[in-house]
Amino acid sequence: MIKRLLPLLLLLVFYKGFPQETTRIYLSGTDKDYTKQWDFYCTAGRKSEVWTKIPVPSNWELQGFGSYNYGHDKDKAKEQGIYRHEFATGKITGKKVFIVFEGAMTDTKVTINGKLAGDVHQGGFYRFKYDITKLLKPEGKNLLEVTVDKMSANASINNAERKSDFWVFGGIFRPVYLETVPDKFIERLAIDAKADGSFRVDVYGQNLSANDIIEAQVKKLNGENVGKPFSVKVNLQDSTQKLQSGFSHPLLWSSEFPNLYQVVVKVKYRQKLVHQVKQKFGFRTLEVRNGDGFYVNGIKILLKGVNRHSFWPETGRTLSPAVHLMDVRLMKEMNMNAVRMSHYPPDAEFLDVCDSLGLYVINELTGWQAKYDNPTGHRLVKELVIRDVNHPSIIFWANGNEGGFNTDLDNDYALYDPQKRTVIHPWEKFNGTDTKHYPDYNYMVKAATSGKEVFFPTEFMHALYDGGAGAALDDFWNQMLIHPHGAGGFIWALVDENVIRTDKNGIYDGDGNHAPDGIVGPHREKEGSFYAIKEIWSPVFIDLPKIDEKFSGKIPIANRFAFTGLDKCTFKWKLVNFPGAKDASTKAIITATGSAASNLKPGTKGTLDLPLPQSWSQSNALYLTAYGPDQKEIFTWSWPLKTAQLIIAKQGNTTPVAVVKAEETEGSLLVKQDGNTYYFNKATGYLEKVAKPNATISLSNGPLLAGVNTTLKNFSFKAGGQKYIVESDYQGAGNLHAKWTFEPGKPVKLEYEFSQQGDADFMGITFNYPEEKITGIKYLGRGPYRVWKNRLKGPQFGVWQKDYNNSITGETWGYPEFKGYHAEVNWVVVENKEAPFTVYIPDQDTYLQMYRPAREAAALSNNNVEPAFPEGNIGFLKGISAIGTKFQPALVMGPQSQKNKTDGKTFSGTLFFDFVH
Repeated sequence: MIKRLLPLLLLLVFYKGFPQETTRIYLSGTDKDYTKQWDFYCTAGRKSEVWTKIPVPSNWELQGFGSYNYGHDKDKAKEQGIYRHEFATGKITGKKVFIVFEGAMTDTKVTINGKLAGDVHQGGFYRFKYDITKLLKPEGKNLLEVTVDKMSANASINNAERKSDFWVFGGIFRPVYLETVPDKFIERLAIDAKADGSFRVDVYGQNLSANDIIEAQVKKLNGENVGKPFSVKVNLQDSTQKLQSGFSHPLLWSSEFPNLYQVVVKVKYRQKLVHQVKQKFGFRTLEVRNGDGFYVNGIKILLKGVNRHSFWPETGRTLSPAVHLMDVRLMKEMNMNAVRMSHYPPDAEFLDVCDSLGLYVINELTGWQAKYDNPTGHRLVKELVIRDVNHPSIIFWANGNEGGFNTDLDNDYALYDPQKRTVIHPWEKFNGTDTKHYPDYNYMVKAATSGKEVFFPTEFMHALYDGGAGAALDDFWNQMLIHPHGAGGFIWALVDENVIRTDKNGIYDGDGNHAPDGIVGPHREKEGSFYAIKEIWSPVFIDLPKIDEKFSGKIPIANRFAFTGLDKCTFKWKLVNFPGAKDASTKAIITATGSAASNLKPGTKGTLDLPLPQSWSQSNALYLTAYGPDQKEIFTWSWPLKTAQLIIAKQGNTTPVAVVKAEETEGSLLVKQDGNTYYFNKATGYLEKVAKPNATISLSNGPLLAGVNTTLKNFSFKAGGQKYIVESDYQGAGNLHAKWTFEPGKPVKLEYEFSQQGDADFMGITFNYPEEKITGIKYLGRGPYRVWKNRLKGPQFGVWQKDYNNSITGETWGYPEFKGYHAEVNWVVVENKEAPFTVYIPDQDTYLQMYRPAREAAALSNNNVEPAFPEGNIGFLKGISAIGTKFQPALVMGPQSQKNKTDGKTFSGTLFFDFVH
């Protein structure tokens, strides 16, 4: 019986009207982690002129072939890569077979069994395909040959893509697969689904007949039908079949609630299914309102975004689903809601993640300060839009970047996009938008009162090394919040694009200061700005600088969500005590926990009441964490509850050894207390060293007034009861008075006061300690990341331990960096190769300076991101320096970025040194 039915079954399988979906068979691997070996021949550079193997997809430079080029290189390598691969399809009857390339750099010639599949494709970041049905052998294997030119034969493509501010790679860097459809099929869909429930889909079919019916059914992602199916009879006079319907109260898509549906579209012939496709989409409406702002679903939105290149240090532009997911999660963790695809369309899978997790996307045609010619541009706009048109995450099309605009292409996007999304020119005023790049603070202020364009810089806060990104963002964002027609902005950039050089023993190369401009490192290592952005862009905003004895548990709070009520969020608090400087542990001890609730609507302010116990003030600190509807942390705020003096009072005293004694030599004063000897230079008044019974601590040259030239005016010393007092007075460009008090059984006390004139990068006192002897610090304060004057937000109050490192942000990624300024430090244990010592800092307005960060790369051409530091390497400062960006000095970046005002004011402080530890 089965033998008699087999011919009939085979006939049904290959009958061109048999129902089927599009099938996909990969000839390459799918991503950087799953590749296939193809035969490969490179014409020049490393490993050239020999047939070997290469993983596909990949960039050949990262596999040891050819030459590395950055976009700014004058002489580009012109090597070719020649690929060969055999595959079998079996007999094809009543079907069409396409070969699809998701991306190849740059000119790509494809032959099947020695015959051209079609025109050479030009353009490195775009999906293209060929109908190869007639080129396939009915039996046996087929030979695929692909020749890829790293540089294009088209000068406009080289100008737009290959002379850009990013690495220039070669190769088939995205997957290659076969796509099989019936002879009569749906080529693609273009959907317009609005917030009011109206739904339209343009169906592009091939080989349809007048007797065919196009039917659509909207479904939830679980397959449940939404509404009834709707259909239209094919109109052969129209190349596009349009279906429309409406739905009541659909769940809307936004970055906060990324609700997705799917539509199943079928071709039917005499009620029989011929072909069907499925497409995910979201109901949402986008509006650019002149003089007002950018709206999603009728709600004004501030875009909190970042620019993202497709990059991984070992594989270049060849990525994976895991990398896409990692990047989107990192952005969401920073409380971002948007991303710009700079400066080319990403992998389609990245947009899928943006759809499902919720990120607003600017998708961009390549054109970095140069443009495609018209024939090329018209073709590539079409390839860009038809691939990505159905992603609800895409809110704008960007027609190039920074002058790389071919204005003849501006109207092309609407030809393929029924949503008619706004086209922008990143960097200029266009189409009702002002996307000015790298505005300074004054531009931000003036933009609020000039023009009507919706203002959202598509590049700002340039994150070169440790500058920009989180630095000055607080001032910029506060200004954006009051901008009458502001719509947010996009930080440059997410990732340091330092490639691992296979030709240089695996070193990281950022092409000088061109590539290391990310908030995270090449492997997504988090910089300090990551946490500053997370706090500044938190949709739950809390403005409570400090907690004092009047605190009643009420915390001022604002809901900066666009769609989410705070009743959907969770708030948890805890009270903690910290270990002391002499304790081995750094872990806080929880003394009480609880939760709180708020029902604030989006865009409103109120108070969050914490039900704290009456004894709350006996704990060292309060932590408050907000969690979003997805139960992920929005941010954790922390406040010290006890003053530094009270915390220190419990830890400072030791058992006295004997009375304090002093003796003079010709040039030094020696003070002996509790077994230690303190050496002072009588000519300078500075501490020279501390001698312990079994070690010498090389702390010296202080207290020195930081950054100010002074000379010793008076040096005196005397006994007073059990105490011994050493005092120094300095004068010059500033005045400093220092008073040391030595008392048995107690830490050495240093009281100081100073005054100076004018604006200062920093101000306070410093000491020297040999850097080669330092091994780390443990401290109670904000951490573990360093701060700048214009980047104080982000760090959390607690006990932190950091081993010494000489990390250069954006080049060596040993985070958190050891060197720099640290905020709200109550005490610090200076760990070293001689003997550890502790400094207690009862003044909460004092910053701890630990050395000067290493100078950045020799390629750095400006000092904007090289803030001023004192000459001394351990400082206790009342004011610290701000940091600028690649393009702007700190002084133009807003109020927090200004120098410290001294105005002749007297500053004072107290330190306790414990060398007995």
